[in-house]
Amino acid sequence: MARRSVLAVSTVLVALAVPVAAAPAHAADEASITHAEPNPGGVQLLVSVPEGSDVDLDSVSVTVDGAEADAEAVPAESTTAVERTTILVIDTSNSMRGERFEAAKDAALTFLDTVPEDVRVGVVTFADDVDRALEPTTDRAAAEAVIGDLTLSRDTRLYDGVLGAVDMAGTEGQRSLLVLSDGRDTTDTPVDDVTDAVSENGVLVDVVSVGRASAEDSALQQLADAGDGQVITADAEALREEFTREADILSRQILVTAELPDAVTDDEATVTVTLAAEPTSLTAQAFAAVRSADESSTPAPTTAAPTTDRGLAISRTWMMGGVAALGLGLLILLVVLLVPRKRPAMTPEERAAVYTDRLVGRHSGPSKAEHDPALTQAKDAAAKVLHRNKSLEDRIARRLDGAGSSLKPAEWLLIHMGIFVGAGLVGLLLGKGGLVLGLVFFAVGAIGPWVWLSIRRSRRRKAFSSSLPDTLQLMSGSLAAGLSLAQSVDTIVREGVEPISSEFKRVLIEARLGVALEDALESVADRFDSKDFAWVVMAIKIQRQVGGNLAELLETVAATMREREYMRRQVAALSAEGKLSAWVLGGLPPLFMLYLLLTNRDYVMVLFTDPIGWLMLGGACLLLTLGVFWMSRLVKVEV
Repeated sequence: MARRSVLAVSTVLVALAVPVAAAPAHAADEASITHAEPNPGGVQLLVSVPEGSDVDLDSVSVTVDGAEADAEAVPAESTTAVERTTILVIDTSNSMRGERFEAAKDAALTFLDTVPEDVRVGVVTFADDVDRALEPTTDRAAAEAVIGDLTLSRDTRLYDGVLGAVDMAGTEGQRSLLVLSDGRDTTDTPVDDVTDAVSENGVLVDVVSVGRASAEDSALQQLADAGDGQVITADAEALREEFTREADILSRQILVTAELPDAVTDDEATVTVTLAAEPTSLTAQAFAAVRSADESSTPAPTTAAPTTDRGLAISRTWMMGGVAALGLGLLILLVVLLVPRKRPAMTPEERAAVYTDRLVGRHSGPSKAEHDPALTQAKDAAAKVLHRNKSLEDRIARRLDGAGSSLKPAEWLLIHMGIFVGAGLVGLLLGKGGLVLGLVFFAVGAIGPWVWLSIRRSRRRKAFSSSLPDTLQLMSGSLAAGLSLAQSVDTIVREGVEPISSEFKRVLIEARLGVALEDALESVADRFDSKDFAWVVMAIKIQRQVGGNLAELLETVAATMREREYMRRQVAALSAEGKLSAWVLGGLPPLFMLYLLLTNRDYVMVLFTDPIGWLMLGGACLLLTLGVFWMSRLVKVEV
């Protein structure tokens, strides 16, 4: 779509220079106007005449919408009043190897020797890539060196090569392409895009097809028709002759300069050129622009210069305002942090929590933060915010406990805010002020820490569940050996694995502070959301009330859990492929969109700036959400 937009703008820019509606440029037995270019008070016409015509230049006559015009004619190669440019578009794919490639280079060199000296010649090659080998120039030695150094490679990017040549030809004067190819295009570029580019830019196109049947030339014929040219089928031996004929056509062109009659007031008109010649007179006619925008009697519509659509971007004013607001906010935060405040007295529950954490090993001593007044003030400010929203503080505390983090809710809130702001600033810098990329990074900064905490919590829960059967077996053995329940818990603290050993150590500490052992164990089940351990605690409570052999009970429960864990792992292995597919299919579209925003922004910004793009994004998000939901339901198996 970006290419079509650029071509549309280019068409507007050259519309007054090349709006010629003529017969095919290289008809064999008649003259044709190949280019019309307005000049002050008149129009300049390039006229191609048939081979073998002896033209009397002094006999030229021109009519503009039927009105006689004063005119003169000179050979085009004798003047540089109208710029002429020819681009050689050469196939360098592996299918050209051998005799064809050598014949193609020889034919191109012959073309350079034959073409008039004023014609600027450029070279574009195409294979697995399009190479603008030589920008248009009249330096024949440089062109010969480029032709001599051509090499072959795989693939045939024919259509992209023609598009590159159209772009190289520019917008001034007569522009023509001479395309040489022996294979089909191997890309996904639509041929309609190429023909539109050729016709909209007013470029003449002749195609030389090497070793291909006429049935295969439909696409080549479309290219030639769009450029008012023809398709020439030739073998390797005839290439030199065809390229020489194309150069001769440029040599036979005549530049006709005509003054506009006073009766002609329109910007476009039908121009007819008549030349006396042997064996018969020649007539060429075209509907062309005869006045430029500056000479037009009516104001010409202004054409905006092509710009790159940056979509939703922050203007300089908003950017400076945002930076000022951010600086002011940081200043206020600094003042709040540095102003000394009296720390509120700790409640008994908070003192017990600190004591428990230090005994468990989460705080082996005074932390660096306790000796940093600024950081302490920041933590106090975050704690005040959380105290106003107890539900948020409880949720954060539960998640931190479940993840085994030593951070407090206030500390976690400060770190989260720092990540959020930092990620957003990085996004704005990478996007050069673009709001879309900044919002994406802000979203990552807001969601990323919670995702990391959830992953860590999930891994800890899995480790707890997988170690639980062995833990119960160890408790059963300790009880059978005559130890009490508290002593068996202490045995697990000394001989168990993480995270069970640290959690059971916390149980012992809470029991020493007066909490019932069963309640402390039940808190472990709540923190890990473990139904299995909740059943164990229920069994311990029942045994404490009604009596029985707790060691045998725990051994039976451990065997049951071990079988369930075996079944759970088997189900996880069988559903792993489906889960991986769900992750790949669900994550690929947004990640690829992010990649395109970073590497080829203009290609996808139309989705964010056009209403149709908004609808497409909304539909894609809806379908992706439904697909992810159903895939998650399919791969989730409860055991």
